Amino acid sequence: MSFILKMAWRDTRASRRRLLLFSLAIVLGVAALVAVGSLRDNLTLAIEEQTKTLLGADLTVTSRAKLDGDAEKFIRELGGEQAREISFNSMLVVPQTGYTRLVQVRALAGEFPFYGEFATTPADARGQLRQGLNIILEQSLLVQFALKPGDKVKLGNAEFTVAGGLTAVPGESAAVATLAPRAFIPLAAVSDTGLLQAGSLARHRVYFKFAPNFDVEALVRDLRARFRELRLGFDTVEERKRELGQSIRNVNAFLSLVGFASLFLGAIGVASAIHAHIRQKLPTVALLRCLGASSRTAFSIYLLQGLGLGVLGASLGAIVGIGVQLVLPSLLKDFLPFAFEFHVAWGALARGLGAGLVVSVLFALLPLLEVRRVSPLLALRSAYADAGKGRDWWQLALLGVIVLMVFAFAIWQTERWQWGVGFGVAMLVGFAVLAGLAKIISWLAKKFTPRALPFAWRQGVANLHRPNNRTLLLLVSLGMGTFLMMTLFLSRSTLLGQLKVVAGGDRPNLMLFDIQDDQVAPIEKLLADNGAPVRQHAAIITMRVSSIKGRAVADILKEKDSRVPAWTLRREYRSTYRGALSDTEKVTAGAFVGRVDASVEFAPISLEENLARDLQVTVGDEIIFDVQGVPVKTKVGSLRAVDWQRMQPNFFVVFPEGVLDGAPKFHVMALRVSGPEQSATIQQAVVRGHPNVSAIDLAVIMQTIDSVYSKASFVVEFLALFTVVTGGIVLAGAVLIGRSQRVRESVLLRTLGATKAQVNRIMFAEYLALGTLGAAVGAVLAVGANWALAYFVFKVVWVAPSGLVLLGGWAVVSAMTVTTGLLSNRGICDHPPLAVLRQET
Repeated sequence: MSFILKMAWRDTRASRRRLLLFSLAIVLGVAALVAVGSLRDNLTLAIEEQTKTLLGADLTVTSRAKLDGDAEKFIRELGGEQAREISFNSMLVVPQTGYTRLVQVRALAGEFPFYGEFATTPADARGQLRQGLNIILEQSLLVQFALKPGDKVKLGNAEFTVAGGLTAVPGESAAVATLAPRAFIPLAAVSDTGLLQAGSLARHRVYFKFAPNFDVEALVRDLRARFRELRLGFDTVEERKRELGQSIRNVNAFLSLVGFASLFLGAIGVASAIHAHIRQKLPTVALLRCLGASSRTAFSIYLLQGLGLGVLGASLGAIVGIGVQLVLPSLLKDFLPFAFEFHVAWGALARGLGAGLVVSVLFALLPLLEVRRVSPLLALRSAYADAGKGRDWWQLALLGVIVLMVFAFAIWQTERWQWGVGFGVAMLVGFAVLAGLAKIISWLAKKFTPRALPFAWRQGVANLHRPNNRTLLLLVSLGMGTFLMMTLFLSRSTLLGQLKVVAGGDRPNLMLFDIQDDQVAPIEKLLADNGAPVRQHAAIITMRVSSIKGRAVADILKEKDSRVPAWTLRREYRSTYRGALSDTEKVTAGAFVGRVDASVEFAPISLEENLARDLQVTVGDEIIFDVQGVPVKTKVGSLRAVDWQRMQPNFFVVFPEGVLDGAPKFHVMALRVSGPEQSATIQQAVVRGHPNVSAIDLAVIMQTIDSVYSKASFVVEFLALFTVVTGGIVLAGAVLIGRSQRVRESVLLRTLGATKAQVNRIMFAEYLALGTLGAAVGAVLAVGANWALAYFVFKVVWVAPSGLVLLGGWAVVSAMTVTTGLLSNRGICDHPPLAVLRQET
């Protein structure tokens, strides 16, 4: 053993730098794994530690209608300490400047939050909500309008005094508040504003605090039917934990892909490094065999080197992963509704170290097994003899173990066997396609090399099939690297694309909503007088689904094996009626009906196609809606595809004209203004004459969404950087491993009269062929993987990637391959021929 240890160390002297370079691949793979695992453990710990502050109460009951009658009696009977809230959107006016801004008004009464901190500046501002017309505004609003405590602002007909700025409130993230800044006022002041009228869109909440040992889950479970009967929604701490857990699992789906791809690429890098190292050490092994060393001793020497490479890479990766984890809380704080602090997740650290070490050793063993078959004869005939002939059953068995390990690791990482099996199958398919392509290319290069090509290009193509070629290894490494990197890039684009919103052009950029029936004509005239006539007008009626295909919603919800998502049955739909489709819609099934007689038994409605799929209905199926207490029978007349990324009124359900014209409703109008000045003028005029009407300046909203998008994009790109850098190292390593073979070939060519320029052109042709083919196949595989991830994992609509993106990825990988190949082989023509030629004699 002493000899093995000494020999393993001494034998690395000439290749330590190269081995350390390749160890970076496993370093980054383990770092990503540790960072992702640690993030997951820290988020789970934070949720468990702050369960009460996730909601700010033990139970929250919500209603779209005013709480009175049976609903009010039911809520009082629930007992506990209660706090009330009414929330709605309205326009905030700064009298000194005339500036306006859409805000989310939250009128409070009681001691909410019961848990967590209602943080303000100054700290005593919360107490002032209990007295007089005081208001607490989002801190960003104070900065935007240069407001300070004591200044005056208006909401509707009431003037409020600014008590302070809000910095944090339980259960909400900063990113959510950027879309509609919050404004807290006393509940008693709502009537003074005059903003809530019949049909106004508002949400009523009651917060409950019970005794410490009270079983809230049992309470809501026993009263679930009564909640549905009174059209009350509810939320508990456990429910909020489940929702957050589901959201975090969705995030972990992407992060698991990062860790999986990074470690898998690292494993490919280690295998490539050991393969190249062993190829160069075969003469040394043969010499040791001539001196009496057994095959087991020689194998142990290089196994120890591979093990050392894995231990070093995994250890450094764990350290880097902990360092990355220190940065993540600051990157994610705006997107989480709870405080998130760093703790060393020892479990994640141990898992990362263990996985990195196991993966390194298994992938290193594959090329190491060649050492067992090295014959002493190789020391005498190194130019011709190979490490061994025939099938190695140990290598086949090891390949089987690696395949099982890939599946097991994928399932372990994703925590869902379906996803894990999918990732594993994708890897195997990628390997099989790339290996098959390498065999086909070698055969084609041997049979059909065009004679009309110049000598250098013929020689470069011929290198793809000659003995000791690296076509299989290079194509698999380059293709898998491209496949994993582009899959990650396309998945990132798919996820972030859900945040993008389309605006601009000649489309409406200002929206007015909560308009009452008697305000429609005056507002239309006001807008026309100000040079911005209404572009789009929609009436909105609130309703719920009562039954589907003759089955009551309550019965469907009771079914344990029902595949209809509960949210589609419980939600309150805001629907409209109109005579024609908008420019964001197109019919995908059936026929759109724009008008019917009011006496029709079943109104032909148009459903958004994804909602129809969730409800498991199609054209011709019957649905009964509860329109504010009145049952309305409908039949699905058509299905529509809706472009939700266009910022204009879009709807799940569209009725024909003639059915809901007399139902209680409010209106939305969309118009186009020339710029900020006209937008401000119109908003001020509308608010002065109609204080209950709110306006959304889409330019401001777009800026806000762009800000959120930029933050989210940065977080995703930061995490994906591990895979990109690892992939770059693997691509470079795959090219570097053939340098020793290139030295021999270049010397022989120079001896036969080839110029240095010809040798460089030969290498250029070979690397160009390998790089372009590997990158092209990897890109095609990535498109398929991206579709599968979007459909099965992320549950979002897949959009085919741009041809320019795919072409750009292909060009980058191809250029990287050629550039790295030429740079890594600089100086090979300067080697003296004698040393190489002696090996040929």
